Amino acid sequence: MSFATWIAFVIAGSLIAISPGSGAVLSMSHGLAYGLKKASATVLGLQLGLILVLVIAGAGVGSLLLASSVAFTAVKIVGALYLIYLGIAQWRAPAAPAADAGALGSAGLPAHPGFGKRVMTGFLTNATNPKGIIFMVAVLPQFINQKAPLLPQLAILGVTMVTIDSIVMHGYAGMASMMQRFLRDVRAVKLQNRIFGAVLVVMGTLLFLVEPGRRA
Repeated sequence: MSFATWIAFVIAGSLIAISPGSGAVLSMSHGLAYGLKKASATVLGLQLGLILVLVIAGAGVGSLLLASSVAFTAVKIVGALYLIYLGIAQWRAPAAPAADAGALGSAGLPAHPGFGKRVMTGFLTNATNPKGIIFMVAVLPQFINQKAPLLPQLAILGVTMVTIDSIVMHGYAGMASMMQRFLRDVRAVKLQNRIFGAVLVVMGTLLFLVEPGRRA
């Protein structure tokens, strides 16, 4: 892989990461509810899910998944229902002020859920997103040199994408966490719960419209 190809992938990867999606919404939601430090566990989970998607796409399994309407539909339904579940749970989350962090929980979970729970939420959000699989199957081949060993190239692209996405998701969580000081009353917290909840439900609903032949 040439340096020019890698730079091109960095640019493409940055645009992909910055584009608003379920991962960005989840990062902002957890950053606002728990603060940047605790939201880092959510970002870690998102990256583990992203690594799985990269492995699936890089191994060619993604192409087989897209070719099987039953398998693709199953992944799509699971991903869509999970986002809708997160959205509904967040909409219904207790409207406690951010100052009283012990009473506020994101996605309907107890406030400040354990490290493992936050990691798993992030992992499932990315791992069950069929749009991510479609996009990676479409994008990765554009940066692969067919005449060079495949695994080293996939490793470089994977590390690059995870690094970029981790920085961007932490940025989203950090910006959201700075808004905590403005959430000092019940109405403000209820509003943010419903905004993030509604966005997650909409994103989940839109996943039902994703088809294998369409690039996300």
